Amino acid sequence: MSNSNSWEQRDLNHFFHGFSDMESLKSHGPVVLSHGKGIFVNDVHGNSYLDANSGLWNTVAGFDHQGLIDAACDQVRKFPGYHAFFGRVSDVTVELAEKLIEVSPFEDGKVFFTNSGSEANDTAVKMLWLIHACHGEPQRRKIITRVNAYHGVTVVTSSMTAKPYNNAFGLPLPGFVHTDCPHHWRFANEGESEQSFSERLARNLEQQILEEGPETIAGFFAEPVMGAGGVIPPPAGYFSAIQPVLEKYKIPLVVDEVITGFGRTGNLWGSQTYAINPDIIIASKCITAGYFPMGAIILSPAMTDKLTAASEAEEEFAHGFTTGGHPVGCAVALKAIDVIMNEGLLDNVVAVSPHFQQRLHEFALHEFIGEARGVGLMGALEMVSDKPSKAPFPSSMAVSERVANTALEFGLICRPIGQAVVLCPPFIITNSEIDQLFDALAKTLEKVFSDVRAA
Repeated sequence: MSNSNSWEQRDLNHFFHGFSDMESLKSHGPVVLSHGKGIFVNDVHGNSYLDANSGLWNTVAGFDHQGLIDAACDQVRKFPGYHAFFGRVSDVTVELAEKLIEVSPFEDGKVFFTNSGSEANDTAVKMLWLIHACHGEPQRRKIITRVNAYHGVTVVTSSMTAKPYNNAFGLPLPGFVHTDCPHHWRFANEGESEQSFSERLARNLEQQILEEGPETIAGFFAEPVMGAGGVIPPPAGYFSAIQPVLEKYKIPLVVDEVITGFGRTGNLWGSQTYAINPDIIIASKCITAGYFPMGAIILSPAMTDKLTAASEAEEEFAHGFTTGGHPVGCAVALKAIDVIMNEGLLDNVVAVSPHFQQRLHEFALHEFIGEARGVGLMGALEMVSDKPSKAPFPSSMAVSERVANTALEFGLICRPIGQAVVLCPPFIITNSEIDQLFDALAKTLEKVFSDVRAA
């Protein structure tokens, strides 16, 4: 990095990184990547890394899928860009809306396009506010999410993302309510089963709704698996316990499938994996296999009718994004959905997930791993300084950041979240590549914890 013209120094001079440890950037520098092939990416120095995080959960078909590349190029040549305002829209945008309803859990409905999952969740909040106001309940403004949830980075979705780092921005805004995190290992009482834990959280949710006033609640947002919270699958009986509470007080359930949508859990939708009955589904990331920015709000028939009535009362739905429903993105999404469903990607997730989960859970025996958890092709290892008490390491040790940096030495990209290491490889990964992933991770942990013991 001493070379003033190096890629790393040029990055440090002029690029501002989000969600990156500043001290680590100073000491280690960035990793500047130039290209990828399959599940591997290469930096500007020719080093190859197995990307165990699919980019950021999304590049599930690998980094050089020719069909996706061709879909983008063909659409650029045909019709490179347009908007979806004023009753105008590209043909391929309509085609994608039809396809999303076809593959969704809904029998009918409509789709609204955005550029990201954050924008999609933000848009869903505005939709709920408009619907309630139109139907004579303008006081229904409060949004309930869970502690440690992640729903985005706009001002509204940051308020929904119940993580401490948003306090630095003076968030959450008023009216954003956070209920219990459904992490059994961390928050269950001694001897409390997953089912009992779920029932207690449902009781707590109902009490919280009553305290806030059911007539003031606009909606409840939940990820099937809390992804950026550290891959936290719901405990047994969780959604079957909370859904009757929401239905009792007529609170719409918005299922944030940004991470779980299109196959990550072993079903096309996380809602199918956990028997969730959503009113609205939020999709992004895998919708284009990471080849184009896109988000989508998928509305059930009932929510479609309510939003249509509200928009007609106002003469329009006064919301949208210049590139929402972009024709190139829609063409790529149509191909990505076809690739996932018909070229064996979803089948491969089902086939290799048992081996992935087996290798993941072998780490539960490690002296500094408190919990190995996951579902499908996603998992996390929670690191602790003491297993019986589940005590975390001092934050000053930056253990997960050390793991992520050390993994690079062994040709592995993994993600630190809190004191967990998160893994979510591309859907095309093979059993031998899974072994390569976990063998590299084992070497990484051995080196990091050798240093920890010596400290």
